[in-house]
Amino acid sequence: MSASDAIRAQGKIIETVGHDAYRVELPNGHRAVGRVAKGTQATSIKIGDHVSIEFHPYDLSRGWINPA
Repeated sequence: MSASDAIRAQGKIIETVGHDAYRVELPNGHRAVGRVAKGTQATSIKIGDHVSIEFHPYDLSRGWINPA
């Protein structure tokens, strides 16, 4: 997958799922699990934060989180 194939969206952290994984809710109500992208500190992300999430075109249930 190239960077241009990624689907980008904005969302809000609503739940912690694991050490570096969070549940993100998009404005349209879709929920996905996002893992923290390399170079981003997982401790800097809190519930209620607005983030940018990138999805693989074939799996919209998981993605990579980047702080917005």
